Amino acid sequence: MRVVIAEDQVLLREGLSRLFVDADHQVVGAFGDTSEVPAAVRKHRPDLVIADVRMPPTFTDEGLQLARWCKDEHPGVGVLVLSQHVETESSLDLVGLGGFGYLLKDRVLAIDDFLAAAQRVADGGSALDPQVVGHLVAAGRTTDPVATLSAREREVLSLMAEGLTNVGVARRLVLSERTVEAHVRHVLLKLDVPDDIEGNRRVLAVLAYLRSLADTR
Repeated sequence: MRVVIAEDQVLLREGLSRLFVDADHQVVGAFGDTSEVPAAVRKHRPDLVIADVRMPPTFTDEGLQLARWCKDEHPGVGVLVLSQHVETESSLDLVGLGGFGYLLKDRVLAIDDFLAAAQRVADGGSALDPQVVGHLVAAGRTTDPVATLSAREREVLSLMAEGLTNVGVARRLVLSERTVEAHVRHVLLKLDVPDDIEGNRRVLAVLAYLRSLADTR
């Protein structure tokens, strides 16, 4: 996997670089802001761009702006944004694109899980921090699509949002894969995700879920 990193904190930037190199991946660029990242992406065609949400010069949403540029100009490049705090509204439009992830920075400490999430995003999947999903669930419990889901179905959908497969969800919840498949079918039906569309139904389900919750805030 070829990786470009944009992180203004020197220690974290160097730590991420070492993390990927030690895992036999190639870091083709590591920068303290987003200004040089587009040129690096054009030159190296990385599999994954990792960006802090808040970076110079304004420390607001530079990482999300970079993520949108990447997905618009190079949709095959995975983008994983990192944040110190839960900031969900401005990233919702990116969730349904595939090859996008949003994790809190402390997830980096769980090295194996973090690298697995990075690989999923690079492969075109998703990886959403459970705290991000939980924050939206807590903010929108009265939203109709959410209200139709059982507690277990919400739990399954939260893990789907993290990017876990049915097998991964089954292992996390200590359920059989067949049981998880049934829950996923119910979730898709209740969120009215049609089965005759092109694209990733799981991503569309998560996107519909998060948007419906955000509308109540």
